[in-house]
Amino acid sequence: MAALANRAFASPSGSSQATHPKKVVMVGDSLIYGYGDTEGGGWVERLRRQWMDPSQPGPIIYNLGVRGDGVQLVAGRLEREFKLRGELRRQVPDVLVLSVGLNDSARLGRPTGRPMTDEVTFTRELNGLLDQAIQLCPTFFVGMVPVNEGTMPYADILHFSNTDQAHYNQMTRYACEVRHIPYLDLYQRWSAQGSNWCNERLCSDGLHPNVLGYRTLMSDVLGWEPLMRALV
Repeated sequence: MAALANRAFASPSGSSQATHPKKVVMVGDSLIYGYGDTEGGGWVERLRRQWMDPSQPGPIIYNLGVRGDGVQLVAGRLEREFKLRGELRRQVPDVLVLSVGLNDSARLGRPTGRPMTDEVTFTRELNGLLDQAIQLCPTFFVGMVPVNEGTMPYADILHFSNTDQAHYNQMTRYACEVRHIPYLDLYQRWSAQGSNWCNERLCSDGLHPNVLGYRTLMSDVLGWEPLMRALV
């Protein structure tokens, strides 16, 4: 990671440049916020700490995750929060990372209940969010991780299922693909490892990653070349 930070501030000849570090805003739900990681504060916080040493500066990361947010709430606050994170006058952030959709996939009251955000509304709101985002700066999307259905309902009312997740994940991935937004498909990546592997990386609520889960997620992000290239 030090090498990545150093490259961000080196000229082609290898000499140091007194340039301003890139500003990166990460906007979304509890997966951005880092809920469940009592050790490192989540993958965004773990990434942020890589560049907290002034002797090895790197991108400046802002965690704008809000627990419980769905796509409509994220869209409603995106531009306002984005424009407040430029740090310097008349500047705005360089990179935007989105992660949202899990809360929209929940069903209310019972496993076959009404979706929190129905498919038509989700598609419309997601398209609006992504169109808004790509007008601001280069955009990246981190997908949701699977849940443990055996622990449902969450908070005694919300039913999450991998069937619904797979559907919302597919809609999100497609919306990103048609806009050429790089998409980290964590749902497919984690699901391929099997339910036991996934459940070991989730908290007892079956919804949020635990410490091991966020360590795994951090590794997934660090190995995601599109985003890593954008940060140098």
